[in-house]
Amino acid sequence: MQTKQADFLRELYKEWSDRMAANPNMTLADMRSLFDEWEKATLEPEDVTYKTDTIGGVNTVWAYPVGCNKSKVLLYTHGGGFAVGSSSSHRKVAGHVAKALGVSALVIDYRRSPEYPFPAQLEDAVAVYKALLQSGIKAKDISTIGDSAGGNLAVTSVLKFRELGLELPGCVIAFSPWLNMELTGSTLKTNAETDALITPEILQGMIGMFIGEDDSKTRHPLVNPLYADFKVYPPLYINAGGAEALLDDSVRLHERAKEMGVQSTLSVVDGMQHVFPFLAGRAKEADEEIKRIADWYQAL
Repeated sequence: MQTKQADFLRELYKEWSDRMAANPNMTLADMRSLFDEWEKATLEPEDVTYKTDTIGGVNTVWAYPVGCNKSKVLLYTHGGGFAVGSSSSHRKVAGHVAKALGVSALVIDYRRSPEYPFPAQLEDAVAVYKALLQSGIKAKDISTIGDSAGGNLAVTSVLKFRELGLELPGCVIAFSPWLNMELTGSTLKTNAETDALITPEILQGMIGMFIGEDDSKTRHPLVNPLYADFKVYPPLYINAGGAEALLDDSVRLHERAKEMGVQSTLSVVDGMQHVFPFLAGRAKEADEEIKRIADWYQAL
């Protein structure tokens, strides 16, 4: 039985869904303002400071927990369908994870679609990663991490690093990653009544802004990593909520990665919504999940 505090995220998502339904002609600028309210679900982490920076030509926000190891970095790509979301909406959740792991986090404001379609987001992730390496941070001390569309980028950026011949990061962490651009996941139907935010219609609109009308791109491994080769890939941690429509994406990624020999861990928490770690500091379900990630990270 989930806690009352955990219901905050479902209620926030329902409010967004109602507002979008009431305004079908909502502008992209208004939608970006709406999704920046994501930060409401996350309580401010104690003893974490923030610093704006430009890394590799990309605007970023550092999260520095007091006493953290600054030589270890969580490279955080925010969610929002590649079109919305920002460091403002995600800095607090990144701060909570960084604090639990005892490291720093770097939330990047990658270029968003539709102004900058695929592969601009990956190009920005690569630019930041290269800049971190050039600054002296070791690849093994960098972890890519992200949620939803940012979870996709956390996974696919490593595939791109490998393609470019770069040394790979130490691990990958994906919260409720959105991966399947063909929208064939079974839980899009079976969890349609329990997911308070995600619908195929919303996803289809985001796909159109991200990759345009070329259906062949829905199977491109750097767009849809369910088609990717994971034979050389870092340890992977995936989590998802049992109530969310994109649950099948997490399950299929875990299964594909395991089949190819990746050290993959999947954590599904019953009853929870899309990207439930946003409830960090508010609900024990999120805090317990972040503790599990910290234990996994420390054991690598």
